[in-house]
Amino acid sequence: MSDFPSSKFERSKIIAKTGLKVGTNYAQRYLRKKVTGKEEDSKEFHSNNAKEVFKEFTKLRGTALKIAQGMSMDQGFLPEEFAEVMSQAQYSVPPINRALVRSIIKKELGDYPEKLFKSFDTQAFAAASIGQVHKAELMDGRKVAVKIQYPNVRETIDSDMTVAKALAKRIIKNSGDIDPYFNEIRDTLLQETDYTHEGSQIDEFRKRFGSDVIEIPEWIQDHSTERVLTMSFIEGRHLGEFLKENPSQEQRNHFGQLIWDFFHEEIRVGGYVHADTHPGNFLFTYDGNLGVIDFGCVKLFPDEFFMNYLRLLPTHLADDQEAIRDLYVKLNVIDPSSKTQEKEEEYYNFARNYGIMFSRPYRYDVFDFSDPKFAEEIKHYTKDAPLSNELRGSKHFLYTSRVHTGLYSILMKLGAQINTIGAKDVLSNLLNMEFESFREEHEAA
Repeated sequence: MSDFPSSKFERSKIIAKTGLKVGTNYAQRYLRKKVTGKEEDSKEFHSNNAKEVFKEFTKLRGTALKIAQGMSMDQGFLPEEFAEVMSQAQYSVPPINRALVRSIIKKELGDYPEKLFKSFDTQAFAAASIGQVHKAELMDGRKVAVKIQYPNVRETIDSDMTVAKALAKRIIKNSGDIDPYFNEIRDTLLQETDYTHEGSQIDEFRKRFGSDVIEIPEWIQDHSTERVLTMSFIEGRHLGEFLKENPSQEQRNHFGQLIWDFFHEEIRVGGYVHADTHPGNFLFTYDGNLGVIDFGCVKLFPDEFFMNYLRLLPTHLADDQEAIRDLYVKLNVIDPSSKTQEKEEEYYNFARNYGIMFSRPYRYDVFDFSDPKFAEEIKHYTKDAPLSNELRGSKHFLYTSRVHTGLYSILMKLGAQINTIGAKDVLSNLLNMEFESFREEHEAA
């Protein structure tokens, strides 16, 4: 039934072939420059290589395309052209064929789509790493989106993670015990392939965060299984489509503020976070609301970690070096018992300066994310990290960092001017709470 390679050998072969081809391209480019003294068009070169990676990863789907999504959010490690091409992994992967779609629906829901829905568009309108989405109409006339999981995605996670772990051990200096990080990623990916779990998350977020301006779909449970997810349809466009409309600064600010406020409302409620902050998971509706979709990757962070993570912000704003150092120890960013304290100090100074830069939007009542200096500074820190290929910090940073950098990336692309006063109040109130009262607050919510 599957169009995709599912064995570890087949998938490893494609990944190795892709890496070899792209690596050879870059090596040949370097040699040509040495021989001729001429620099090729960098933009076209990087873009073509990114397209090559994207084409091969599309064959693999699943974990491989999750990696591509991560590349699309890059803030400095990769050429910009790579990030642009990889952004396709968020919602415009080539779809699977119609016959396979009908077969999956029959297997999961017990009958063919034309028997279960008043109408069903067999041509997907969005496709990403784990599944693709179809427009449909229920028998009672409600418009819905039906997400269908690609075959064998869950079965390939372990083999893909084994390959990724082997590559990581080659790349990461002093990697130590990398199992907790990879186990965290694996467990999250397995959750993302359980659409029943995602449906329950949709319900939870709709109850907690749905409002007059935040639209969250309704889970249609009787048309859903672990591999088919049906939800109410939200009409809107993604960031790229919105920007092509040449929106006014007022429109940019409006949607940017909605995204910013949604992020900080998650913090106010307490630790329960939509942890996949990329443009493919937000819709800008035509009546000015923000649609939030795709709840496969949701995190409820441990209280102690989450409070310490939040405390990073005021300590960096105040440049309280003693408090910063204490938090870095608690969050496993630096090791006071290390025999190489010179390296620890180097990493402390880098992380502190990065944190001060990253907290800058909160220094102002209104921050302009279109400021090119801010974007360049973020790229500078991510590209020039002295120990960037050394494993550091709590495993939970894998997702908190993804959320916060994803937020900034979207706001910079929007060029939005954001009012930060409400966010600062939220953080101030939380940071004055003790762990016990914080736990009681978010359990009540």
